[in-house]
Amino acid sequence: MPLLVVGSVALDTVETPHGVVKDALGGSAIFFSYAASYFAPVRLVGVVGEDFPASHRETLEDRNVDTSGLIVEKGGATFRWRGKYEGDMSVAETLEVHLNVLGTFDPHLSPEFAETPFVFLANGRPDLQRKVLSQTKKRKLVVADTMNFWIETERDELYALLREVDGLFLNDGEARMLTDEINLVRAGWKVLDLGPRFVIVKKGEHGSMFLSPHETYTMPAFPLADVVDPTGAGDSFAGGFMGYLASIGRTDHAALKTAMAYGTVVASLNVEDFSLRRFQRTDREEIDRRLATYRAMMSF
Repeated sequence: MPLLVVGSVALDTVETPHGVVKDALGGSAIFFSYAASYFAPVRLVGVVGEDFPASHRETLEDRNVDTSGLIVEKGGATFRWRGKYEGDMSVAETLEVHLNVLGTFDPHLSPEFAETPFVFLANGRPDLQRKVLSQTKKRKLVVADTMNFWIETERDELYALLREVDGLFLNDGEARMLTDEINLVRAGWKVLDLGPRFVIVKKGEHGSMFLSPHETYTMPAFPLADVVDPTGAGDSFAGGFMGYLASIGRTDHAALKTAMAYGTVVASLNVEDFSLRRFQRTDREEIDRRLATYRAMMSF
């Protein structure tokens, strides 16, 4: 089944101990789309400026990503982010942010896109996420992502969104901020009380936690000797998760658990190089081989 994502498209400049890339293709919707494209066709909705290279659009279209919803704002400039990673690479230091056309992004779905059954609302303003959701017609599964800024500044809108979605991605710090709970299990349960039927708490190098009214479990990160660039890891995780579910058309407990494993594996590939470089050197066969290795690691 097809999969819809609405989110940011960016030109990233990233510095890590492994080097520097300038104006690399990035943004939440990009990492999600590329990761999900190994499993299902993706429909992307976003906005860029006239400075967005045509080659970047071709990169997406070569991966079966429908970019007809990627709007070019005349006279505008693409969202740009510059960041730096040091030490344990778990947190980026943001050096510059230029919202540019993203600051006035007002997403509208085409009739075809509005009927997409699997929907991912990438990190963005909760009111815009709700606006996208109001345009969908035949949704089977809706999952959203958020961040600390929206928890601090748009909490009421975020609460309204959580009553309308099936699932929520957030990291451990955001879960604690949203619920005022230190313990992540208790924090997850409180998020469930706000509306979604499942919550996925991302814990970086420590893996992730899944919580629903029926089960709670954690999955470790795939062990890596070298992490080159963590940018987009969370969105890649979400892309693998949602892409797998769309590919099988199911959302039962067993499907969700396998999707968690696929998300973990796909994210582990993403961080092994800058931007989409590692993804561009992989295929579904390698993803499945790494999943088999991951599955064997956890059996006893």
